[in-house]
Amino acid sequence: MEKEIDTLTTYNALYGNGRVESIHLGRLINRGGAAGRIFEVIGQEKVVAKIFHNLSNSNNNRQKLEAMLVNAPNFPPTVKDGIEYVQIAWPTALLEDEKGFCVGYLMPLINMDKAVSLDHLMQKSIRQKLGLSEKYSYRIFAAYNIASMVAALHQCGHYIVDLKPSNISVYRDTMIVAMVDCDGFSIQGEHGSRYPAEFVSEEYIYPEGMDLNCSEMGEEQDKFALAVIIFKLLNNGIHPFSGVPRKDTDMLTIQQRIEDYHYAYGSWLDKYQAPHPYSLHSYFDKKTLDMFDRAFVCGQERPTAKEWVEHLWSLLHNLKQCKQNPDHVYFTNKGCGLCAAEEKLTYQLNKIRKESEEPQKVRGMELSAISSEEVAKQKAEQVEENKKILYWAVAGIVAYLIFFAGLYYLLAPFHAAITSRGIGIQVIILLAVMTGIYHGLKYTAQHIQLLRYRSLFNMLFFYAIFCLLIIFVSLNHLSADIFSLTE
Repeated sequence: MEKEIDTLTTYNALYGNGRVESIHLGRLINRGGAAGRIFEVIGQEKVVAKIFHNLSNSNNNRQKLEAMLVNAPNFPPTVKDGIEYVQIAWPTALLEDEKGFCVGYLMPLINMDKAVSLDHLMQKSIRQKLGLSEKYSYRIFAAYNIASMVAALHQCGHYIVDLKPSNISVYRDTMIVAMVDCDGFSIQGEHGSRYPAEFVSEEYIYPEGMDLNCSEMGEEQDKFALAVIIFKLLNNGIHPFSGVPRKDTDMLTIQQRIEDYHYAYGSWLDKYQAPHPYSLHSYFDKKTLDMFDRAFVCGQERPTAKEWVEHLWSLLHNLKQCKQNPDHVYFTNKGCGLCAAEEKLTYQLNKIRKESEEPQKVRGMELSAISSEEVAKQKAEQVEENKKILYWAVAGIVAYLIFFAGLYYLLAPFHAAITSRGIGIQVIILLAVMTGIYHGLKYTAQHIQLLRYRSLFNMLFFYAIFCLLIIFVSLNHLSADIFSLTE
């Protein structure tokens, strides 16, 4: 059932420690997503209330929220430069109406005006549009914070499941994670019970989970999706299962490539696709590449969120500063992958620009310099040239027909020499000549349009064969013998 919520409505807030408090809803802040709307709480500046759209599932909502209150992840707000950053909107109390129905919950206020979707951090054009920093180390730090959040949840037995960039926010200035809608996670309850997630998104579903419902997914789904997000953050937004298909006729979706393990950036070449031309993966350090192999190659044990936390922390403390661009850092002695990718992109853009600026030509003349009179003149010249070719082709065909018609008389003086070779040798020579005629006609047809008509080609070829057979029979006086065989 749907229930309209009025501001100043009073609810009972039940905290995990047993404390009960009356709260009053204030102004509607956000109409929210599929689950509920967000309201201010009067008298509590740092707390908001999420009220469910659908109150018919009150009992299940209560049980899930109670499990979340009892088993909250250890992820307190972070203070930087005197400013407190709430990183996760985890429920702090469930809300009851006067009839005892669970209608929602209280959670810390996350100032989303200071945060952006993680999607916006992936592409340079969007970063520039939003005024986000170009420092590559910030993206590594964001990856570290996301891995830390996932590790803290996994330590409690909770799983995000629908883990993707659009469901994660980061504070603009610090790259600290801001995560909301936690009631949609897969939550570990008491005595082995679990309250499953309800959503999962394509392009982030692990290969083995393709036949599973999202309610059946857990840590492996999070480990896979986390690795995809880290790969995209380190590799300028390139998805680990995107690339350049080796055959233009075979275009699979990203999720289909995931299902078939078409990872193009690993230690082994992928048969379906090559890496993206501007990928930075060849500049990653060996351990990073090994961890991505474990995450995306069939049969490997995926790295845990905790392993990613430790590895990304190590990367952050061993970065090399690029001398050409203060926003760039790199990992190994191979040099700065960002500079290499930008140089490659600049070269391609200049090449395309240069080609577009070059004047188009027709028969050696610039297209822009050709007037309508010149075009008409060239067309008339082409018509005349085609007529000449046609006349010569007809003349050649006539000569061809006359030649084979009179070939017997040309060979008659050599009658004795030819027949003395024997029938067998003559047959071999005859077959060789026929083959030569066929290939000669085929070669000539490449240059003379008239011979490309199949019926004319066949007529000329069989005409030559017919003439040669008559000559062969006549020179060897076979006609009488052939007719005698029928008696």
